[in-house]
Amino acid sequence: MRRGLVLFSGGLDSILAAKVLQLQGIDVVCIRFVTPFFGYSLLENKDQEKKRVLEVFGVSLEILDISEKYLTLLKAPPHGYGKYLNPCLDCKILMIKEAIGLLEPFKACFIATGEVIGQRPMSQRRDAMRLIELESGAEGILLRPLCALHLPPTRLEQEGIVDRRGLLGLSGRGRKEQIRLAQKFGIKDYPAPAGGCLLTDPILSQRFKTILERYEAADVNMFLLACTGRHFPLDDGSWLVVGRNQDENQRIEGLAKKGDIIIQAKNVPGPTALWRFARDQKRREHVLDIFSRYVKKRNKELEICLEDVEGK
Repeated sequence: MRRGLVLFSGGLDSILAAKVLQLQGIDVVCIRFVTPFFGYSLLENKDQEKKRVLEVFGVSLEILDISEKYLTLLKAPPHGYGKYLNPCLDCKILMIKEAIGLLEPFKACFIATGEVIGQRPMSQRRDAMRLIELESGAEGILLRPLCALHLPPTRLEQEGIVDRRGLLGLSGRGRKEQIRLAQKFGIKDYPAPAGGCLLTDPILSQRFKTILERYEAADVNMFLLACTGRHFPLDDGSWLVVGRNQDENQRIEGLAKKGDIIIQAKNVPGPTALWRFARDQKRREHVLDIFSRYVKKRNKELEICLEDVEGK
């Protein structure tokens, strides 16, 4: 049986790429790579997401965490960043390299993506798509089913593994043809075409950049923490995060590690705060002053509890 791996973002383009291949009788396995910047919450319940994708879109899904390799890449991407902190070219190269390593375990013979030529300015130009193919080592086995007719035939097409006549010639940023194809395939429950990568968010990307600049040993936990609460990088190298609601308070507590200090009000409603890298206790009064700004004091003398996190 012919089998291909489709890089799957959960968006309409990657869904359509998988369906176009299925029409040719090709067995498709969708691979969704996740990092703290996209898809990470899926790790909490992988089986439920795999079941949903199979039921809604009719494709099998594997969810794989590439966070550690991605963080190494993010610190110094060879092809640089986009408008914010998004290393789009190197991101795609990394994912295709990872997919190549999965070909043998999944008994697949090629990789496909939902890319559409001209759709994104950094990674979906003709020259960028060629560069991705070459630097990932996927020449001849990388297929873009949605825009293949705008590209030279791959070895897969030349050898009859994939029928070029069943591939498409989409291009540009318009979505009308994708929406028409979704209707043809009976696909209804798909997300709107918006950037799902947090590295393109103007506020969060600045937080991530600050972490990279301040902390050489930045890890997954730190980037997850950066996605919640109010943030105060302090001049002694410490970092204060203050929750804005109950959900954030719980998330902050869940991300606390050994050596952190959890701060809470004892006698009035207020947020949960986390103080990380608290090396200088002289900063304590300043940290408590920041924390107290967000406490509902209700004319009571504020009592604050500081608890060292142990054993995490």
